[in-house]
Amino acid sequence: MPDRHRTGAAACESFDVLRANGKASRHTSWSDPQHNRGLTISVLYYNNATHPLDTFSSRRRATRTTKHDNGRDTMTSPAIPVSDAALEQLRHVSNATLTTQLFKRGLRNVFLQGVKPLAVPAPGAPNLVGPAFTMRNIPAREDLDQLSAFQNPEHPQRKGVETVPAGAVLVQDCRGVTDAASMGSILATRMKVRGVAGMVSDGPVRDSATIAALGIPVFCAGASAPLNLCKHHTVDLNVPIGCGGVAVFPGDIIVGDADGVVVIPRHLAEEVARDATEQETLERFITERIEAGAALPGTYPPNEATLAAYEAWKKEQR
Repeated sequence: MPDRHRTGAAACESFDVLRANGKASRHTSWSDPQHNRGLTISVLYYNNATHPLDTFSSRRRATRTTKHDNGRDTMTSPAIPVSDAALEQLRHVSNATLTTQLFKRGLRNVFLQGVKPLAVPAPGAPNLVGPAFTMRNIPAREDLDQLSAFQNPEHPQRKGVETVPAGAVLVQDCRGVTDAASMGSILATRMKVRGVAGMVSDGPVRDSATIAALGIPVFCAGASAPLNLCKHHTVDLNVPIGCGGVAVFPGDIIVGDADGVVVIPRHLAEEVARDATEQETLERFITERIEAGAALPGTYPPNEATLAAYEAWKKEQR
């Protein structure tokens, strides 16, 4: 349980987190309700003793909510609801549209660099959409990362494949390393059988042709035959990570299309899905006008006359 105490007007909360290496770390957060501000300080100490409980089934998530001065949540929490209707809308809008909507909200770094679909989606196919379940990898070390490590059912890579929820997207931080795989066909098959929505990695995969034929959406940095142990040591599950140069928090909404992968902060998903759908409807109308010979000025972006014509067109579509 967290330890809480107060210092003046500010409340202090400390909480322990069990890491994949069995070490415990303490995180402390301060919140000042009078000024509606919050700050989270991570990893104040490490307990060198191995925790006696199972390091995954008993661990607590490290994600905590912080606030700007205006009180708006800035760190994603999986407890924030996202409706099925919003997720369905996100399956049918482009990532080009989503990056524009996020740009309007001040977010510029949301598109994973160097990450592409392993199998190009068929025209009209729905996007990969789901909440992020994250996996963090650090550089491998030869005395630890040997084939015998996989004999342990609690190996964090294997544990991640067995615990990522159905409907979620496994997102791997591979530090952009491209000379070893982040997953092979057997693990991908296991995730497909378990109902996982897909996998995203800024590293490559092995058995790429087999994985591409499985039907589970995989977005990665291409193909590489060497196994993950050559370069990667998995250390954490469901913690904030970086993937393709973008911050990914557990529960963020992942959207993958033919262009690549966008990360939507969970607290923005509902409004972004709504406004992206409206944007694409407007752009369909504008495209029709451009195809009919309209010039760009006054059409794209639309002026008041074009917007009035758009509203009339929408009524005709109903």
